[in-house]
Amino acid sequence: MSDGSTLRVVIVSPLKGAVSETFIRAHVDGLPFEVIPRYGSHWRLSDPSDREIWPWGSGLSGVLRRMGASLDKSVLDIMVSQHLRSVGADAVLAEYGITGSYLTAGCRKAGVPLFVHFHGFDASMREVLEEQRTGYQAMFDYADGIVAVSSTMKTRLISLGAKPERVHLNVYGVDPSRFSGGAPEAARAKFVAVGRFVEKKAPQLTLLAFKEVLTVVPDAVLTFVGEGPLLGPCRRLATALGLDGAVEFVGSQPGERVGQLMREARAFVQHSLEAESGDSEGTPVAVIEAQMTGLPVVSTRHAGIPDVVVDGETGFLVDEGDAGAMGVRMVRLALDPLLAGKMGRAGRARAATHFTLDRHLGQLAAMINGSVGAGRR
Repeated sequence: MSDGSTLRVVIVSPLKGAVSETFIRAHVDGLPFEVIPRYGSHWRLSDPSDREIWPWGSGLSGVLRRMGASLDKSVLDIMVSQHLRSVGADAVLAEYGITGSYLTAGCRKAGVPLFVHFHGFDASMREVLEEQRTGYQAMFDYADGIVAVSSTMKTRLISLGAKPERVHLNVYGVDPSRFSGGAPEAARAKFVAVGRFVEKKAPQLTLLAFKEVLTVVPDAVLTFVGEGPLLGPCRRLATALGLDGAVEFVGSQPGERVGQLMREARAFVQHSLEAESGDSEGTPVAVIEAQMTGLPVVSTRHAGIPDVVVDGETGFLVDEGDAGAMGVRMVRLALDPLLAGKMGRAGRARAATHFTLDRHLGQLAAMINGSVGAGRR
């Protein structure tokens, strides 16, 4: 520990500054430790200034791989362990299960406790689970703490081999001061969706649901925030469905703009489902942001969403793939602003009690402090 009391925690995540990974930024900025951020994987690990930790590593990596994968991994583990010792790490927090998998042996060599925060695809995508079968088992055996962001994910991780006593349910949290002020009862019939245009968020099904809304409420509007591989196809689908003028695609937006769009909306919508690959959500942060803003949410019974949205109380939940049912619920809120306001207030109250950023960070810090302080190793 740098000053005898504050833990030095290395946080390793795959990407630096990913727009969709605000939760990782919150960990780096908000945990009450001396945080040492590292980004990338394997030989491409870098610091916040984008300086590679071992700048000669990428060239040497090719040589080592030609000599054999096991030797390559063995050298990587030694380098990771040496780096952890050199920065005086008291603990490592790995963002995503895959990151934790490749760090396990290095942490073990350095005698540094490892905590692994799962987020979604890393606990659900079949290809990932198969590729990481051995790595995950070694990680579950060594790690002091495994974080699941939904009750569904917790059950899944335990079924994969995680020790139940080391799996911690900790749903994401958001800042109540940044997401507030929604007044859906006073807003026009405007729906907002926030998220990447990928299969598991099924934006095309949200479009199909919204088409049904327009047949009843012709002045309704739907705003999509985000980018991704399905953005182009969804633009073309909106045109094919005759939705031009009623649907707007605004791309990625900063948090301030997202908050403004939510404050102007009647409701938040997101049709999450399990992708063909098995890829699933953890708990979508945007759903929590919408509830904290004071919006009713129309979404699906998928992954961690039912942990946040109480069907019939803070919003509506439908089965995955049922765009018709989603449209019916959207119509109901479009026609009944008082109901939207009542649900929005209930959502805000529940989010302020259960899903604040302070709560999330506090539980994460307590897990790390408790385990490191207990000196399990």
